[in-house]
Amino acid sequence: MYWTDDGLGYFEFLQLSEDLGARPIWVFNNGISHRDEVDTTTVSPFVQEALDGLEFARGASDSKWGSVRAAMGHPEPFDLKYVAVGNEDCWKKNYRGNYLKFYDAIKRACPDIKIISNCDGSSHFLDHPADYYDFHIYTSASHLFSMTHQFDHTSRSGPKAFVSEYAVTGKDAGTGSLLAALAEAGFLIGLEKNSDIVEMASYAPLFVNDNDRRWNPDAIVFNSSMHYGTPSYWVQKFFRESSGATLLDANLQTNSSSLVASAITWTNSVDGETYLKIKIVNFGNRHVSLEVSVDGLGLNSQLSGSTKTVLTSSNVMDENSFTNPNKVVPDPSLLENADKDMNIIIAPYSLTSLDLLTESNSIRMPQTDSSARSSI
Repeated sequence: MYWTDDGLGYFEFLQLSEDLGARPIWVFNNGISHRDEVDTTTVSPFVQEALDGLEFARGASDSKWGSVRAAMGHPEPFDLKYVAVGNEDCWKKNYRGNYLKFYDAIKRACPDIKIISNCDGSSHFLDHPADYYDFHIYTSASHLFSMTHQFDHTSRSGPKAFVSEYAVTGKDAGTGSLLAALAEAGFLIGLEKNSDIVEMASYAPLFVNDNDRRWNPDAIVFNSSMHYGTPSYWVQKFFRESSGATLLDANLQTNSSSLVASAITWTNSVDGETYLKIKIVNFGNRHVSLEVSVDGLGLNSQLSGSTKTVLTSSNVMDENSFTNPNKVVPDPSLLENADKDMNIIIAPYSLTSLDLLTESNSIRMPQTDSSARSSI
């Protein structure tokens, strides 16, 4: 399927996930490649290989394959709870038949494992059982930004969505442009606002060796001595508090189609304080005067420590590089006019985050927590 180096494989990626404090998702061979397919009647060796792989990752250190892991220096099981049956194979002839063989065998052996189908269930119901369905999108900046409402009308019954691959590609992206990153930020705000159905999301690809580029863009670029994050990488930093946060009912009152926004409350693990985070993407070429009104959240009367962080640049096609790794990076500052009612100027082609300190232990959920009116 893809060129690979056996020096970096299943075991090493399980270790990497553990080192990062991330939970791994194993995408295994379901008997289908780009050009060939194993018939469902003869797929059982592939099913057994998947079961062996699960035992290697999760089995006791005295089990057949768990003992192999232990001999490699990792006696404790890995925290593997998600698997995907193949990758982008939904419309292949034997996919559904093969998928069901894997699904039934894995659920019998490891009923707690969550199984991800390659078939998109965002616009119609799946015709087979799954815990999650996969959603991939690589497209232009304008199209991805317009997909902020992609999951607004998706059924809330059945499997959850895993947006496992998304990115702006082609001429809009270059090797990692601000324009691409802002479109992705708008799309992510849509996922955040639909987090009851979209449980997981991951930008792709994550890493690229600058001496062996096979795909553009990528989140983190490295060579043997240096590395840098693209603007798309820095967008991810704006959403790191979203996991485990409380999504608020934020209304953006505007006639502009270039603005999207969301609001969450999150607790800072460093200072223990609770913050209201408002994120705004301006995908247009003009400044926006945004009136922000917050009601019912018990904002700290001092609003000390409130900040404004902006990701933008002088040109939408600006990129980071080894020679200038910080050309497009978040710019944090104190929010001088922080108040329950305030006016914020949103720069053209920008992602802005407002973090407002709330009163400890006094958060209430109002009908409308944040409303914004814009004049462009």
